[in-house]
Amino acid sequence: MSADSAPDGNHPNDLDDRADGGATRRFRRMTLQARLMIAVIGMVAIILGAVALGTGTILTSILQANLDTQVQDAADLRGYPTDTAADILNKGRQVPGTLLIYGSSLSGISGAYVDTDSVEVLTSDQISGLLSAVDPTTDRQTVTVDGLGEYRVHKQMGTGGSFVLLGLPTSEVTATLGQILLTVGLVTTGGLVLLGVVLAIIIRRSLRPLRAVATTAERVAAQPLAEGEVTIAERVPASESDERTEIGRVGAALNTLLDHVGASLDARQRNEERMRRFVADASHELRTPLASIRGYSELSLRDPSLSENSASALERIQAQSLRMTALVEDLLLLARLEEGQELVHGAVDLSRVVIEAVGDAQAAGRDHVWEIDLGEEPVILAGDESRLTQVIANLLANARTHTPAGTRVTVGLAQEGSEAVLRVHDDGPGVDPAVADELFERFSRADRSRARKTGGTGLGLSIVRAIVEAHRGEITVDSAPGDTTFTVRLPAKPADPAPAA
Repeated sequence: MSADSAPDGNHPNDLDDRADGGATRRFRRMTLQARLMIAVIGMVAIILGAVALGTGTILTSILQANLDTQVQDAADLRGYPTDTAADILNKGRQVPGTLLIYGSSLSGISGAYVDTDSVEVLTSDQISGLLSAVDPTTDRQTVTVDGLGEYRVHKQMGTGGSFVLLGLPTSEVTATLGQILLTVGLVTTGGLVLLGVVLAIIIRRSLRPLRAVATTAERVAAQPLAEGEVTIAERVPASESDERTEIGRVGAALNTLLDHVGASLDARQRNEERMRRFVADASHELRTPLASIRGYSELSLRDPSLSENSASALERIQAQSLRMTALVEDLLLLARLEEGQELVHGAVDLSRVVIEAVGDAQAAGRDHVWEIDLGEEPVILAGDESRLTQVIANLLANARTHTPAGTRVTVGLAQEGSEAVLRVHDDGPGVDPAVADELFERFSRADRSRARKTGGTGLGLSIVRAIVEAHRGEITVDSAPGDTTFTVRLPAKPADPAPAA
């Protein structure tokens, strides 16, 4: 493994990129107020930190220069060749902490320092350690003395080989600098806290119109706009849509957009109603001519003088008129269901309806295997028995028509809580996922995954959904190869009303 590879095979730069990307994503997930506060407070904190660092550096240099001056002035001590360091310090008035090492040919090397109210002699180890730590090429330097701490020292040579090494403690400089930095830190922290509070108030008030826009948009988004009569009454308050501000212009633009959307939805609803009335009227008007065509074709077929070609043509006309009549009847039924008509409510024994519908389907599709799965108690609900019978019949016809011979079709009915649940399951090829979303739309006939034996109008499942929704229920489909289930859920009333005779 190369030296620049991570143990798990990932390059360290990749790990850093992922870490940076995670931090960026977390920052983006924050609210706008939080991001603004972090950005502003962070920038101000960096600026104040840089100012504090610069101030501390300058103050350190100034205090260090003052201390060097004090050390140099104090180093001008004079003593006799026979004096020791303690004698020299006792003769003068030195500030507490002053340290002196004096060396001459007569008295030798001695050291002492000024304590609070007396002069204390340095040990030989302290003297030797201090002298070994001093750089002879530098006049002033900082050294550490065992037991006494850090000192700023200055060495000055005298006559006859004598020398004076005098030092002052740096503790006063360190304490002064620490107090200054502590004060700057406290002031900076207090200023940042105050800045955060002020920023929070200002940003919150400034973003109030934007929150009103978001709240209005969320309420509009929660409304069902796909179908039916829709009225969008939500608007951004006038106080939050002042066009003199950027966010106010957003609120005003959203109000204008909602006005346009509301007008478009009203126009769509009017067009749907006109189309629904047109389909209903056209279907109703077409029933009479189609019945006439079918009647005249039947009457003409009874003429014994018809040639074989004429009879064949009349039979085709009759077949197409029957197909057209079925299509017109389905369209008329859909139009009336969408208008809330065609339903006659009463007590319906859905278990009996299922048994009868499966019996009819078994007679029509003897090449399929039909099964019923019912509970011990009958499922009773309030609805239109003829239309619910049509729902079950259409689902069974759909399973019979679009599955090959030998397919097992199972019809299950059970009461789950306050709902009657009807399931029609088959083990056929399944529904093509490409058309699953359009399965309940009108004229949906793009089912390529099922073997189509006969043609249909493409309205069967649309009628099923319309009837189910008219009963305040819902229908869904779950399909996979070998496992397709249509599930119908209807509100059930187990005790009231009583089953119809």
